[in-house]
Formats: sequence, structure tokens, C-alpha cells
Amino acid sequence: MMNSILITGCNRGLGLGLIKCFLELSNPPKHIIATCRNLQQAEELKSLAQQHSNLHILQIDLREVEQYDQFAQQVETIVRDNGLNVLFNNAGISPKSTRLNFVKSEDLVDTFVTNTVAPIMLTKALVPLLKKAAETNASAPIGPQKACIVNMSSILGSIEANSDGGLYGYRTSKAALNAATKSMSLDLKPNQIMAVAMHPGWVRTDMGGSKAPLSVEQSCKGMVKTVLGLGEQHNGGFLQYDGKALPW
Repeated sequence: MMNSILITGCNRGLGLGLIKCFLELSNPPKHIIATCRNLQQAEELKSLAQQHSNLHILQIDLREVEQYDQFAQQVETIVRDNGLNVLFNNAGISPKSTRLNFVKSEDLVDTFVTNTVAPIMLTKALVPLLKKAAETNASAPIGPQKACIVNMSSILGSIEANSDGGLYGYRTSKAALNAATKSMSLDLKPNQIMAVAMHPGWVRTDMGGSKAPLSVEQSCKGMVKTVLGLGEQHNGGFLQYDGKALPW
């Protein structure tokens, strides 16, 4: 079982759902690190932390990249010499302007900063801790017991599967994140760190809307099972919550 996992964007939705699912495992990680932008709005997360000593909450606005080095030091004080086994870049936004005639450049830029720039730069800041975990668990197979990056993508980032158009900010930011995930999988392979892009399914959240077929719990339980089952053959892949491979 993995020793530690860090999940971004955990005050609600899929981030909070993932935290709950990892806490409910029969053999949960020794350290579950959850980030949120606003502690005041993270009541449920704070309540969980009071019940589970292995849950640590760190407050950070991921748009403020200059905070990342200090943030990495905070993570290191929790995981210490064991390093970080899993980085789950979950935090993301979707702008309201979706059709071409309504697209605003500032919405595109804001979405790209949160959905693409932040996961890349946060991964960069935490690579030393991922490397440490890979070295500490040298005998473990490639995967979450060693060192693994999971980037929360979306089927909407798939160019091949795009049959509806629109959603310019969200689609382009997730397609770019997919490209970054593939590069991470190649660049970090010599360090025994793997990287995958994950589609959570269409989920009933503030972002997914009330008509979505999947509950947060269904999606998150599937994702946790898939993450725990990741191996070298999945490196650089684009998977959905149940482990099925998706087209780029």
C-alpha cells in the first residue's frame, strides 16, 4: 500500500470524494494530504481531519505559482524521508463561456492557468519528493507503491472523441494537460515515476451538473481502485475512472 498521497482541490466535489474513498480503505495511506483554496469553505474536509489523524489539510491557491516551493517544504515536513508516493492533480475549473461566439480571452487564460499550468508547475515542485519515494521503495513495482502522478483530465480533452464542439477553455486546457502527462511519463521514467491522465466520468458535481449519470461516490470508488491497480503498462496512458483506455 502507498505510504502517502496528495490530492489538490479537496473542499468539495471529486477532490472531497477521493479523500473519503482513500480514508475508507481497509489499509489507508499513512498520510493523505488534501489541499484547498479556502479553509473557511472546507467544513466537511476539516471535520474529516478531526476524525482521521492521517488526513492533513494544506491551504494554497494553486494559481499563485510562487508559493509552490514553500508548499513543497510543507509537504516534506509531513512525508519526511519517505517522499511522496502519489500526486493527484485534481483541482480544475470550467468557464461559463462555451460557444465560439461567447468565448472570452480572459476565460481561456484563467482556465489554462488552473487546469494546465498549475498541475505542470506543482509536479515540477514536487518531483524531488516523488523521486525520494521511488528511491525509498526501490524494490516495489512501478506504480502507486513507488511514485505516480495522476492528472485529472476529461474525455472533453480528447480530440478524437470531440463530436459536439464548443467548450473551448475546458477542452483545450485538458488536451494540453494530456500532452503534459505524456511528456511527464517519458521525462520521469528514468526516475521510476509514472504518470497517467484520468477521466472521472460524467459526474453529478457543480461542474458536471445534475443530469450526469455518475454519483461522486461511484466515480471516486472507481478511480481509487484504478489508481491502486496502476502498473508500468499504464504509464503515459489516458484512462477513465474504471480503468478503460480512452482515445487521445
